[in-house]
This record gives sequence, structure tokens and C-alpha cells, in this order.
Amino acid sequence: MDHEHLRDLFAGMPRLSIRRLFGGVGLYSDGLVFALGAFDQIWIKADGQTQSLFVEAGSRPFRYQGKNREVQLPYWSLPDAALDDPDEALKWARLGLAASLRAPKAAPKPRQTRKTS
Repeated sequence: MDHEHLRDLFAGMPRLSIRRLFGGVGLYSDGLVFALGAFDQIWIKADGQTQSLFVEAGSRPFRYQGKNREVQLPYWSLPDAALDDPDEALKWARLGLAASLRAPKAAPKPRQTRKTS
């Protein structure tokens, strides 16, 4: 993914950063991932509140073949109408950020303590 194009497309997102992630890139706003760039596609995070909007826009879910099964992540392709339109892309990016904000936070892993004899 061309980082310059991604920066231009999502320039309206606060404190935008792009980092390597899973062989592609993660797009972050204020430290929260709202989109992925992988397999020459842009994938926006969705949840139960926004998924139907992506379906209506003709987006496709992010799926890949795992070791023993197909895996679907909570990301949907950026609608075609937004691929070269920063205003339209920003609308979808904000939906992705909202989905990230609503997502349950992972519980911190318990600290391992060493047993002493």
C-alpha cells in the first residue's frame, strides 16, 4: 500500500499514523486502529452497529484462509466510491474509528510470578 496515498485519503483523521501490521499496514487515529491496508485493498473496521452500512454500500468482508478454516475479521472493504474521494473516505474512516472505540478492551494478561524454593 502506498503510504502517501493513504495519508492523503485519510488526512482528516486526527493524529493519523500508519504502521506495519500482519504483512500489510494498520491505519491508526489517536492510537486506535480504524483500518487495514492489505492485499491491495483498504479495509475499514466494522461492528454490529455499522456492518449493515458496509453491506448496503457493496463492501466485502475481510476473509482469509487459516490453517484449517476460513477466517473473517471485523473489517470490510472501503466502498468503491470512497477510494479516490477523501471526503467520502473520511466518512467511512470515522465509522471505523467509532467501531474501535466501542470494541471491548482486551483484559491485561496476568503477571507471571516466579516460584522460589
